[in-house]
Amino acid sequence: MTTRDHIISTADGLIRDKGYNAFSFVDVARIVGIKKPSIHHHFPRKTDLGIAVIEYHIKGLEQIQQETQDKTALERLERFFLIYTDIKCQNKVCIVGSLSTDYNTLEPEVQEKIKEFSDAFLTWVTDILKEGRQAGVFHFDESPRTRAILIIAGMMSILKLSRLTGEKDFSLIKKTLRQGLLK
Repeated sequence: MTTRDHIISTADGLIRDKGYNAFSFVDVARIVGIKKPSIHHHFPRKTDLGIAVIEYHIKGLEQIQQETQDKTALERLERFFLIYTDIKCQNKVCIVGSLSTDYNTLEPEVQEKIKEFSDAFLTWVTDILKEGRQAGVFHFDESPRTRAILIIAGMMSILKLSRLTGEKDFSLIKKTLRQGLLK
């Protein structure tokens, strides 16, 4: 892993653990084991680092989309749920959930980039639902986009809420959201 990648990974963890406004370059430098000016060499401003973290997630989504492009809608939906299961296992929240909390205090460039990622993620899930409904696998009355928002919101929320209510609730909500499509 390059120093740049280590900085991005560390910032990602801090954002998803503490929030965007709660970490500094000093925190990143301490964890990475470098001096603060070394971070500025790669990322002159915190804005640049925030954008790089979101771009990392965009690339991750693009990779998942590519890996699953030949899969069925149900298999792609399972891959969507696996994203949240992995986040839960890391005891983190998703990047959209974390940055949306800080949204009003984010720099405009970071706001635009998180909207870009959120839109891409929503489009991906919407397309999965459209395909699944057309294939007769998924059944729901509302528009695919509305159902996608409900599913994403449910998973984002249960990541946070299950910290308080327990692992069983995370699994129950995930199962309920999935089953709600298969009736």
